[in-house]
Amino acid sequence: MGDTTGGVRGGVTPLGDEIFAIDTRMAGYPGITSSYLIRSERPCVVEVGTAGSAPVLRDALHSLGVDAADLATVAVTHIHLDHAGGTGEIARMFPRAEIVVHERGARHLADPSRLMRSARMVWGERLDTLFGEMTPTEAARIRAVDTGDEVDLGAGRRLTAHYSPGHAKHHVGLVDSLSGDLYVGDAVGVYNPLTGDVRPATPPPDFDLDAGLGSLRLFSDIRPRRLLFSHFGAVDEVAPTLERAVEELRVWVETVRESRDTGGDLDHAVALVRERVLDRYRPLPEGVAGESQQVLDILSGVEGNVAGITHWLDRVEADRREAEKTG
Repeated sequence: MGDTTGGVRGGVTPLGDEIFAIDTRMAGYPGITSSYLIRSERPCVVEVGTAGSAPVLRDALHSLGVDAADLATVAVTHIHLDHAGGTGEIARMFPRAEIVVHERGARHLADPSRLMRSARMVWGERLDTLFGEMTPTEAARIRAVDTGDEVDLGAGRRLTAHYSPGHAKHHVGLVDSLSGDLYVGDAVGVYNPLTGDVRPATPPPDFDLDAGLGSLRLFSDIRPRRLLFSHFGAVDEVAPTLERAVEELRVWVETVRESRDTGGDLDHAVALVRERVLDRYRPLPEGVAGESQQVLDILSGVEGNVAGITHWLDRVEADRREAEKTG
């Protein structure tokens, strides 16, 4: 590894046990997406952020003594562009690293064309500013994992994968055997370190309430020491945070369901959530710039969350009607 005497650059937070949180400055703003370096015998990065964030992550790793030939593993919790959009670029910058992803996401890292087409339909012109273009990763370097599969961090230390759908069908949580930390991706939601709030992340097309609640129960059963959020940072209060995540998920779904049951359309559901749910969350402290929160609201705000919940409710209703026909 390279020399670390130059110190750690800005945007890097030491978390102990040779773990470092790295702010990847999505779209140029702080406090939105976090990658994590486990500077073990076999160094590993969990989450890479967007394609536009790849140079930021590269420079942070170099400042921490991890040079191009040193990185052994890149693991992403799922393939959404704010988590894995930079995978191809980071793979190119660190040519010896193995790329670890859930088996349902592996083919999209090797050939992201379908993923990018779908993303451009959703985001339009904002895609280039928010995410950039995901480039392909060599298929031979991709390792597909599922529950129980391990990443060797060296010296007996390992990451263990736990399939955790609900937010996405290609989502895994990762547990560090040494620190007891759980890398939660988006399965627990979006944590705001400035307010202590956690909000759901329920985007279309994969959101599934039952699967999401199951993943939260799984995370509780794991009994991790800390929750390491991709949005954003490390949380010590594990049980209360997971309990709050369950509560918030139910509140959002129940509110959208109520709108639907009374004949409301998508706009009505969005308005009802704004009226009844948003006051559950604390305002940003005075003097804090709101640009980063605005980007987070684009990623996992009311409109996106309500659209995902509505899409799930449509599937539930379609399944019920199909069951009645075949029953």
